[in-house]
Amino acid sequence: MTLTVKNVTKTYGQQKALDDVSLELKQGEILALLGPNGAGKSTMMKIISCYLPQNQGEVWVCGHNVVTESLRVRELVGYLPENNPLYLDMYVREYLEFVAGLHKLGKNTKSRVDQMIEQTGLVPEQHKKIGALSKGYRQRVGIAQALIHDPKVLILDEPTSGLDPNQLVDIRELIKETGKHKTVLLSTHIMQEVEAVCDRVIIINKGKIVADAPTHELQLLNKSNKVIWMELEKEQNLELLKNIPGILDVQREGRTAARIFTQSEKDLRGDIFRFAVSNQWVIVAMRHEDQSIEQVFRQLTFEV
Repeated sequence: MTLTVKNVTKTYGQQKALDDVSLELKQGEILALLGPNGAGKSTMMKIISCYLPQNQGEVWVCGHNVVTESLRVRELVGYLPENNPLYLDMYVREYLEFVAGLHKLGKNTKSRVDQMIEQTGLVPEQHKKIGALSKGYRQRVGIAQALIHDPKVLILDEPTSGLDPNQLVDIRELIKETGKHKTVLLSTHIMQEVEAVCDRVIIINKGKIVADAPTHELQLLNKSNKVIWMELEKEQNLELLKNIPGILDVQREGRTAARIFTQSEKDLRGDIFRFAVSNQWVIVAMRHEDQSIEQVFRQLTFEV
Protein backbone atom coordinates (compact mmCIF):
# COMPACT_ATOMS: atom_id res chain seq x y z
CA MET A 1 0.00 0.00 0.00
CA THR A 2 1.19 3.53 -0.80
CA LEU A 3 -0.51 4.99 2.28
CA THR A 4 -1.39 3.20 5.50
CA VAL A 5 -3.07 4.83 8.50
CA LYS A 6 -3.47 2.55 11.52
CA ASN A 7 -5.44 3.36 14.69
CA VAL A 8 -4.63 7.07 14.59
CA THR A 9 -5.95 9.33 17.35
CA LYS A 10 -5.36 13.07 17.57
CA THR A 11 -6.55 15.28 20.40
CA TYR A 12 -6.56 19.03 20.96
CA GLY A 13 -6.88 19.40 24.71
CA GLN A 14 -10.02 17.49 25.67
CA GLN A 15 -11.35 17.34 22.10
CA LYS A 16 -10.71 14.31 19.89
CA ALA A 17 -10.20 15.43 16.31
CA LEU A 18 -9.49 11.84 15.19
CA ASP A 19 -10.60 8.77 17.10
CA ASP A 20 -8.86 5.44 16.23
CA VAL A 21 -8.94 6.01 12.45
CA SER A 22 -7.53 3.41 10.03
CA LEU A 23 -7.39 3.41 6.22
CA GLU A 24 -5.27 2.21 3.32
CA LEU A 25 -4.72 3.60 -0.18
CA LYS A 26 -2.91 2.04 -3.10
CA GLN A 27 -1.19 3.61 -6.09
CA GLY A 28 -3.56 4.82 -8.79
CA GLU A 29 -6.44 5.40 -6.34
CA ILE A 30 -8.24 8.72 -5.88
CA LEU A 31 -9.95 8.94 -2.51
CA ALA A 32 -12.41 11.61 -1.41
CA LEU A 33 -12.41 12.40 2.29
CA LEU A 34 -15.82 13.85 3.15
CA GLY A 35 -17.19 15.18 6.39
CA PRO A 36 -18.83 18.19 8.06
CA ASN A 37 -16.69 21.11 9.18
CA GLY A 38 -14.66 20.04 12.20
CA ALA A 39 -14.96 16.32 11.43
CA GLY A 40 -11.19 15.79 11.33
CA LYS A 41 -10.43 15.84 7.58
CA SER A 42 -7.76 18.54 7.62
CA THR A 43 -6.19 17.06 10.75
CA MET A 44 -5.79 13.73 8.97
CA MET A 45 -4.15 15.42 5.98
CA LYS A 46 -1.77 17.38 8.18
CA ILE A 47 -0.68 14.20 9.98
CA ILE A 48 0.00 12.37 6.71
CA SER A 49 2.02 15.33 5.40
CA CYS A 50 4.09 15.53 8.65
CA TYR A 51 2.65 18.93 9.56
CA LEU A 52 1.14 17.59 12.81
CA PRO A 53 2.07 14.56 14.95
CA GLN A 54 -0.62 12.12 16.03
CA ASN A 55 -1.13 11.22 19.69
CA GLN A 56 -1.60 7.51 19.01
CA GLY A 57 -1.33 5.14 16.07
CA GLU A 58 1.02 4.97 13.10
CA VAL A 59 1.11 6.30 9.52
CA TRP A 60 3.31 5.03 6.70
CA VAL A 61 3.84 6.58 3.26
CA CYS A 62 5.42 4.12 0.79
CA GLY A 63 6.64 2.15 3.79
CA HIS A 64 8.16 5.15 5.59
CA ASN A 65 6.93 6.22 9.04
CA VAL A 66 5.74 9.85 9.19
CA VAL A 67 7.28 10.36 12.65
CA THR A 68 10.63 8.57 12.45
CA GLU A 69 11.26 9.24 8.73
CA SER A 70 9.52 12.57 8.27
CA LEU A 71 12.12 14.04 5.90
CA ARG A 72 11.76 11.10 3.54
CA VAL A 73 7.98 11.27 3.74
CA ARG A 74 8.07 14.97 2.82
CA GLU A 75 9.92 14.01 -0.36
CA LEU A 76 7.12 11.59 -1.25
CA VAL A 77 4.12 13.81 -0.47
CA GLY A 78 2.72 16.83 -2.29
CA TYR A 79 0.36 18.91 -0.15
CA LEU A 80 -2.06 21.72 -0.94
CA PRO A 81 -3.54 22.97 2.36
CA GLU A 82 -6.99 24.52 2.53
CA ASN A 83 -5.78 28.09 3.02
CA ASN A 84 -3.16 27.76 0.23
CA PRO A 85 -0.36 29.88 1.75
CA LEU A 86 1.63 31.64 -1.00
CA TYR A 87 4.26 34.37 -1.19
CA LEU A 88 2.13 37.10 -2.75
CA ASP A 89 5.08 39.35 -3.64
CA MET A 90 6.73 36.67 -5.77
CA TYR A 91 6.06 36.10 -9.46
CA VAL A 92 4.46 32.80 -10.45
CA ARG A 93 7.49 31.38 -12.21
CA GLU A 94 9.82 32.74 -9.53
CA TYR A 95 7.79 31.08 -6.79
CA LEU A 96 7.70 27.68 -8.53
CA GLU A 97 11.46 27.87 -9.11
CA PHE A 98 11.84 28.65 -5.40
CA VAL A 99 9.76 25.58 -4.44
CA ALA A 100 11.73 23.44 -6.89
CA GLY A 101 14.90 24.63 -5.15
CA LEU A 102 13.52 23.55 -1.78
CA HIS A 103 13.03 20.09 -3.23
CA LYS A 104 16.56 20.16 -4.70
CA LEU A 105 15.50 19.50 -8.28
CA GLY A 106 18.76 21.02 -9.55
CA LYS A 107 19.16 20.89 -13.31
CA ASN A 108 15.59 19.62 -13.70
CA THR A 109 14.14 22.83 -12.25
CA LYS A 110 13.42 24.70 -15.48
CA SER A 111 11.84 21.74 -17.31
CA ARG A 112 9.73 20.81 -14.30
CA VAL A 113 8.54 24.40 -13.77
CA ASP A 114 7.65 24.66 -17.46
CA GLN A 115 5.72 21.40 -17.24
CA MET A 116 3.74 22.46 -14.17
CA ILE A 117 2.89 25.86 -15.66
CA GLU A 118 1.58 24.11 -18.76
CA GLN A 119 -0.36 21.38 -16.92
CA THR A 120 -2.08 23.74 -14.49
CA GLY A 121 -3.01 26.35 -17.11
CA LEU A 122 -0.75 29.09 -15.75
CA VAL A 123 0.93 30.00 -19.06
CA PRO A 124 -0.84 33.38 -19.48
CA GLU A 125 -0.23 34.29 -15.81
CA GLN A 126 3.32 33.02 -15.31
CA HIS A 127 4.96 36.46 -15.33
CA LYS A 128 2.47 38.06 -12.91
CA LYS A 129 2.88 38.49 -9.18
CA ILE A 130 0.87 35.94 -7.21
CA GLY A 131 -0.81 38.78 -5.31
CA ALA A 132 -2.28 40.04 -8.60
CA LEU A 133 -3.91 36.70 -9.46
CA SER A 134 -7.54 35.76 -8.98
CA LYS A 135 -8.37 33.17 -6.33
CA GLY A 136 -8.79 30.53 -9.01
CA TYR A 137 -5.33 31.10 -10.44
CA ARG A 138 -3.84 31.10 -6.95
CA GLN A 139 -5.35 27.63 -6.50
CA ARG A 140 -3.59 26.56 -9.69
CA VAL A 141 -0.28 27.85 -8.32
CA GLY A 142 -0.91 25.85 -5.14
CA ILE A 143 -1.56 22.67 -7.11
CA ALA A 144 1.55 23.30 -9.24
CA GLN A 145 3.77 23.61 -6.14
CA ALA A 146 2.27 20.42 -4.71
CA LEU A 147 3.13 18.49 -7.88
CA ILE A 148 6.46 20.04 -8.83
CA HIS A 149 8.66 17.41 -7.16
CA ASP A 150 6.64 14.53 -8.69
CA PRO A 151 5.39 13.09 -5.38
CA LYS A 152 4.03 9.56 -4.94
CA VAL A 153 1.14 10.82 -2.79
CA LEU A 154 -0.83 13.99 -3.53
CA ILE A 155 -2.93 15.53 -0.74
CA LEU A 156 -5.41 18.23 -1.76
CA ASP A 157 -7.54 20.06 0.80
CA GLU A 158 -10.45 21.74 -1.05
CA PRO A 159 -8.44 21.96 -4.32
CA THR A 160 -11.18 23.53 -6.46
CA SER A 161 -12.25 26.22 -4.02
CA GLY A 162 -12.86 29.50 -5.87
CA LEU A 163 -12.66 28.09 -9.39
CA ASP A 164 -15.18 29.00 -12.07
CA PRO A 165 -16.97 26.20 -14.01
CA ASN A 166 -14.46 26.19 -16.86
CA GLN A 167 -11.51 26.05 -14.48
CA LEU A 168 -13.23 23.25 -12.54
CA VAL A 169 -13.23 21.02 -15.62
CA ASP A 170 -9.52 21.62 -16.25
CA ILE A 171 -8.45 20.96 -12.65
CA ARG A 172 -10.65 17.87 -12.35
CA GLU A 173 -9.06 16.45 -15.49
CA LEU A 174 -5.62 17.22 -14.06
CA ILE A 175 -6.50 15.40 -10.82
CA LYS A 176 -7.88 12.39 -12.73
CA GLU A 177 -4.78 12.20 -14.94
CA THR A 178 -2.52 12.55 -11.89
CA GLY A 179 -4.44 9.78 -10.14
CA LYS A 180 -3.49 7.25 -12.83
CA HIS A 181 0.07 7.16 -11.54
CA LYS A 182 -0.14 8.49 -7.97
CA THR A 183 -2.18 8.10 -4.82
CA VAL A 184 -4.50 11.10 -4.44
CA LEU A 185 -6.33 12.05 -1.24
CA LEU A 186 -8.62 15.05 -1.50
CA SER A 187 -11.27 16.70 0.63
CA THR A 188 -14.17 18.58 -0.89
CA HIS A 189 -17.71 19.74 -0.17
CA ILE A 190 -18.67 19.51 -3.85
CA MET A 191 -20.48 16.20 -4.33
CA GLN A 192 -20.40 16.46 -8.13
CA GLU A 193 -16.62 16.56 -7.84
CA VAL A 194 -16.62 13.30 -5.93
CA GLU A 195 -18.71 11.59 -8.59
CA ALA A 196 -16.63 13.04 -11.43
CA VAL A 197 -13.14 12.39 -10.05
CA CYS A 198 -12.95 9.90 -7.17
CA ASP A 199 -12.74 6.10 -7.16
CA ARG A 200 -13.56 5.76 -3.47
CA VAL A 201 -15.18 7.76 -0.69
CA ILE A 202 -14.56 7.85 3.05
CA ILE A 203 -17.00 9.81 5.19
CA ILE A 204 -15.68 10.95 8.55
CA ASN A 205 -17.86 12.37 11.32
CA LYS A 206 -16.77 13.48 14.80
CA GLY A 207 -13.32 12.00 14.23
CA LYS A 208 -14.56 8.52 13.23
CA ILE A 209 -14.96 6.87 9.83
CA VAL A 210 -18.67 6.20 9.29
CA ALA A 211 -18.47 5.01 5.67
CA ASP A 212 -15.82 3.63 3.31
CA ALA A 213 -16.91 2.43 -0.14
CA PRO A 214 -16.25 2.76 -3.87
CA THR A 215 -17.97 5.87 -5.18
CA HIS A 216 -20.49 3.93 -7.28
CA GLU A 217 -21.52 1.82 -4.26
CA LEU A 218 -21.90 4.59 -1.70
CA GLN A 219 -25.60 5.02 -2.42
CA LEU A 220 -26.17 1.41 -1.30
CA LEU A 221 -24.70 1.81 2.19
CA ASN A 222 -27.95 2.60 3.99
CA LYS A 223 -30.31 0.09 2.41
CA SER A 224 -32.79 0.45 5.27
CA ASN A 225 -32.90 4.20 4.69
CA LYS A 226 -35.21 5.51 2.00
CA VAL A 227 -35.74 8.89 0.42
CA ILE A 228 -39.29 9.93 -0.46
CA TRP A 229 -40.01 12.87 -2.73
CA MET A 230 -43.39 14.54 -2.15
CA GLU A 231 -45.19 17.51 -3.62
CA LEU A 232 -48.25 19.19 -2.09
CA GLU A 233 -50.94 21.30 -3.71
CA LYS A 234 -50.18 24.25 -1.42
CA GLU A 235 -47.33 25.39 0.81
CA GLN A 236 -47.46 23.79 4.27
CA ASN A 237 -45.28 23.46 7.36
CA LEU A 238 -43.38 20.40 6.18
CA GLU A 239 -41.29 20.28 9.37
CA LEU A 240 -44.34 18.69 11.00
CA LEU A 241 -43.54 15.48 9.09
CA LYS A 242 -40.69 14.88 11.55
CA ASN A 243 -43.37 13.90 14.08
CA ILE A 244 -43.89 10.67 12.13
CA PRO A 245 -41.76 7.85 13.65
CA GLY A 246 -38.95 6.83 11.29
CA ILE A 247 -38.50 10.20 9.55
CA LEU A 248 -35.01 11.60 10.07
CA ASP A 249 -35.07 14.84 8.13
CA VAL A 250 -37.13 16.91 5.71
CA GLN A 251 -35.39 18.91 3.00
CA ARG A 252 -37.67 21.45 1.35
CA GLU A 253 -37.54 21.70 -2.46
CA GLY A 254 -39.16 24.98 -3.40
CA ARG A 255 -42.45 26.09 -1.79
CA THR A 256 -44.53 22.93 -2.04
CA ALA A 257 -42.13 19.96 -2.44
CA ALA A 258 -39.69 18.16 -0.15
CA ARG A 259 -37.31 15.23 0.09
CA ILE A 260 -38.06 13.15 3.17
CA PHE A 261 -35.21 11.11 4.66
CA THR A 262 -36.41 8.02 6.52
CA GLN A 263 -34.86 5.28 8.60
CA SER A 264 -37.28 2.43 8.70
CA GLU A 265 -37.71 -1.04 7.20
CA LYS A 266 -41.35 -0.07 6.72
CA ASP A 267 -42.57 1.89 3.70
CA LEU A 268 -43.64 5.17 5.32
CA ARG A 269 -45.62 6.52 2.38
CA GLY A 270 -48.86 5.27 3.94
CA ASP A 271 -48.08 7.01 7.24
CA ILE A 272 -47.23 10.21 5.36
CA PHE A 273 -50.49 9.99 3.40
CA ARG A 274 -52.59 9.54 6.58
CA PHE A 275 -50.71 12.40 8.27
CA ALA A 276 -51.44 14.64 5.28
CA VAL A 277 -55.12 13.74 5.30
CA SER A 278 -55.42 14.46 9.04
CA ASN A 279 -53.86 17.91 8.43
CA GLN A 280 -55.95 18.56 5.30
CA TRP A 281 -52.94 18.57 3.01
CA VAL A 282 -53.46 17.58 -0.63
CA ILE A 283 -50.64 15.43 -2.02
CA VAL A 284 -50.20 15.77 -5.78
CA ALA A 285 -47.13 13.47 -6.10
CA MET A 286 -45.12 11.07 -3.94
CA ARG A 287 -42.40 8.57 -4.90
CA HIS A 288 -39.26 6.81 -3.69
CA GLU A 289 -35.93 8.18 -4.98
CA ASP A 290 -32.48 6.65 -5.40
CA GLN A 291 -30.09 8.18 -2.91
CA SER A 292 -27.40 10.54 -4.13
CA ILE A 293 -23.97 10.83 -2.47
CA GLU A 294 -25.16 14.08 -0.91
CA GLN A 295 -28.19 12.36 0.60
CA VAL A 296 -26.12 9.50 2.00
CA PHE A 297 -23.68 12.04 3.42
CA ARG A 298 -26.49 13.91 5.16
CA GLN A 299 -27.91 10.74 6.65
CA LEU A 300 -24.57 9.49 7.97
CA THR A 301 -23.62 12.85 9.50
CA PHE A 302 -27.10 13.90 10.62
CA GLU A 303 -27.35 15.02 14.25
CA VAL A 304 -30.66 14.53 16.01
